Amino acid sequence: QVQLVESGGGLVQAGGSLRLSCTASGRTFSSYTMAWFRQAPGKEREFVGVISWRGGSTYYADSVKGRFIISRDNAKNTVYLQMNSLKPEDTAVYYCAADRRAGRVVVKTTDGDFGSWGQGTQVTVSS
Repeated sequence: QVQLVESGGGLVQAGGSLRLSCTASGRTFSSYTMAWFRQAPGKEREFVGVISWRGGSTYYADSVKGRFIISRDNAKNTVYLQMNSLKPEDTAVYYCAADRRAGRVVVKTTDGDFGSWGQGTQVTVSS
């Protein structure tokens, strides 16, 4: 099991930027695909983006494509979510998650494929 701790959330005006961090401990971080999900009040949790365990592949939800960037630093056991051109509809609790399986070739985007989750960090975008 891997433990995940997110940070970097906060309040920002529309059009602004934030960078979220997620630091892992426990198992070999570098072997696992990592993803970000979010959940807005009254809505189901949704996929935001994912990065392969080697960092060579990324995939994003259409709603954030071109605005958000996922990266990882395996030496620091950390995955990042750079969020630019933020919109009020980006307001949510953001969660990072680690894949259930190590070394997966095909990245997954369904929350059921991720077995470890952080506690979440709140992002609020004001209009």
